[in-house]
Amino acid sequence: MTAPFTGNRPGAQPGLPNLPEPPSGWPVGSYAKYEEAQRAVDHLADNEFPVADVTIVGVDLMLVERVIGRLTWGRVLATGAASGAWLGLFVGLVLSLLAPVGSGLTSILTGLVLGVVFGVVSGAITYGASRGRRDFTSQSQLVAGRYDVLCQPRNAEKARDMLGKLAMGTDG
Repeated sequence: MTAPFTGNRPGAQPGLPNLPEPPSGWPVGSYAKYEEAQRAVDHLADNEFPVADVTIVGVDLMLVERVIGRLTWGRVLATGAASGAWLGLFVGLVLSLLAPVGSGLTSILTGLVLGVVFGVVSGAITYGASRGRRDFTSQSQLVAGRYDVLCQPRNAEKARDMLGKLAMGTDG
């Protein structure tokens, strides 16, 4: 797998960033859900199709933000304490490895307590600075209106036929 701007594109100069390119190929299927497009490509793979010629393209992209819950001071402080505890525990464990024999537990507990305090303070500052403008938690996700399956021209007709048989339920 390559990064979006540093792929191993044919003809690209090594060490130079690649510019993003639109996908190429002929449409061989279009699906309302990503799982359906994934199932179609999986069907091609299961039937020895050269899937390196296939691309799934999300069309009509949308950023969907799903609200999970209400944000309160209690939730902010508890979340800050929990994340700080993990960080403090990690730092304490690392310090315990470097501490003199017999003081490892003290290093772990000190790291844990300081992490909780740091997490609570940083969470309170961040939430207080927002002044109630965002009193909810959410999760964002990039989704597409549809998912097209493209195939390089040399195998597009075969892919279209195989996916057509899959759609009709005669994928034998």
